[in-house]
Amino acid sequence: MADTADQLPPQMAGALVAFERHLRAERSLSAHTVRAYVGDVSSLLEHAHRAGVQAPGALAVTHLRGWLASQHASGAARTTLARRGAAARTFTAFAHRRGWLATDPGPQLGTLKTRRTLPHVLRQDEMRAVLDSAARQAEAGATETAVQAAVALRDAAVLELLYATGIRVSELCALRADSFDHERKTVRVRGKGDKERTVPVGVPALRAVIAWHDKGRPALARASSGSALFLGVRGGRLDPRTARRIVHQRLREGGATRETGPHGLRHSAATHLLEGGADLRSVQEILGHSSPATTQIYTHVSIERLKSSYRQAHPRA
Repeated sequence: MADTADQLPPQMAGALVAFERHLRAERSLSAHTVRAYVGDVSSLLEHAHRAGVQAPGALAVTHLRGWLASQHASGAARTTLARRGAAARTFTAFAHRRGWLATDPGPQLGTLKTRRTLPHVLRQDEMRAVLDSAARQAEAGATETAVQAAVALRDAAVLELLYATGIRVSELCALRADSFDHERKTVRVRGKGDKERTVPVGVPALRAVIAWHDKGRPALARASSGSALFLGVRGGRLDPRTARRIVHQRLREGGATRETGPHGLRHSAATHLLEGGADLRSVQEILGHSSPATTQIYTHVSIERLKSSYRQAHPRA
């Protein structure tokens, strides 16, 4: 971002830096979202600068539309264009509140509707096979080296917890050893917007977490490990990239038919909850969705799976 800011006029560069600070400190957005939005707005400001704009106050809806049109012409997908439009509107609203823009051109840009695809979901029997496979590897790890045994216990706990709770991989990696209430069978999770919620945890997942904490974690822990629950092999807090690699690997080893990752386990957990009779509002709370519309997608997944089963089973389907 610094390189981009150096190429912009001073007022635009300063606005970009202030926008990034606003997203991080005031909006408490994830690092991934901040990078995406700042990259989008950098591209917008560069486009406007090439059109002769020297300060954010000169931005107009024509610049926003011209920028998106150029993105479309370069082959950007509808979902990408929708996100970039959202980033532009967020920036112009921020600039208007700061007094840099007399009027906010963002609302004139409109919102691009995207075709929402149904998420990939593993079947319940597939999830059982994957979790059983991870549990067997954790048990077999007792005959391996201390580090190998610890990694097997950790991976089993990661899979069990992601599926049991439906939490995001970033939320899992941020957990502390004291995040759990074992008596109430819950875990405290800090999610998007720095909002904290309490999520129920099933008995198998709690057992896997306890086994990792008591038998596996001490083999990887270092003085610098702090209170992080899940650790990498060097003793640092487990990072989301490594957690994703763990999930992909363990799903393949467990015979999963779909290539997916931690978010696939989140989708699967939500869908299986609804299939088991949970109400939409409860699932929304568990997942930490701010809007029920976001959770609604899982009812469509359940309906599609029901229709598929009907077509396969009914002789006159």
